Amino acid sequence: MQVVFYSSQSYDKTFFEKTNGHFDFTLRFLETSLRHETASLAKGADAVCVFVNDCLDEACLTALKEVGVKWIALRCAGFNNVDLKAAKDLNLPVVRVPAYSPEAVAEHTLALILTLNRHTHRAYNRVRESNFQLQGLLGFNLHKKTVGIVGTGQIGLATARILTGFGCHLIGYDPYPNQAFKELGAEYADLETLYQRSDIISLHCPLMPENHHLINGAAIASMKRGVMLVNTSRGGLIDTRAAIMALKSGQLGYLALDVYEQESEFFFRDLSDEILSDDDLSRLMTFPNVLITGHQGFFTEEALTQIATVTLTNLQELINTGSCCNNITE
Repeated sequence: MQVVFYSSQSYDKTFFEKTNGHFDFTLRFLETSLRHETASLAKGADAVCVFVNDCLDEACLTALKEVGVKWIALRCAGFNNVDLKAAKDLNLPVVRVPAYSPEAVAEHTLALILTLNRHTHRAYNRVRESNFQLQGLLGFNLHKKTVGIVGTGQIGLATARILTGFGCHLIGYDPYPNQAFKELGAEYADLETLYQRSDIISLHCPLMPENHHLINGAAIASMKRGVMLVNTSRGGLIDTRAAIMALKSGQLGYLALDVYEQESEFFFRDLSDEILSDDDLSRLMTFPNVLITGHQGFFTEEALTQIATVTLTNLQELINTGSCCNNITE
């Protein structure tokens, strides 16, 4: 099998080539992202392997089919960037990695919370300039704070387990309640109640049409004044402009983002010598109470190993049996 990787980075090549020793596929790595215009680069390949910001709309999928691609492998859990109906109509199975070290994203979530709360990033820069003053670095105890977790699947549950160790009270929202979440002593509530009671709100749900801009102006207005909002899921869950307005008014006290709704044009690239063309992203980075990382929640050795192993195993299953347990078009 020949597999073409789109949006690949050096670490993708490192981990996939190491794992491929057990599969012996032919792997070809491209830095370019997958769009309708770049689908022809996969000509001659049996499968393409794509990431979160590749765009697999109907036009792209049709173009892939025309150049002979048989399978599509996502090296991620989310699939909001794929037109699943078109893939099914074109008989292009789409497989994904449903879980890859939930602890990786959960631990990054806590890193964001602690850094933003205790201003560790600002303190680091101060001390490097021999400024040891504490003014402006005041934080709060996580102990006994109420944390709302939106989405209590594997990553949300892993986050909840860590927060339990800090002595936080946990409120969850999920259309499909998780008994393991309840066993932590947590409770479930509707979104309105979660918004009203939480000191910190952390998002751990997939992006679907029905929850696009779940966190909008009305939602933020119903939250506690000064709430901390953390998103390590998908950028489209938050209405960025509503968040900016809430930051300006003080309704939103802290914002930590590992994802951004327009990130496909910026994340995973070095733009340090350029001027950002996105006014909203540029505005966000001017706030002292905003912390942004470039979609690195998944970025641990354990997670990358798991992603490579599951992705190539998915393709091997398709070769051997024509089906796969991680096929999301069946």
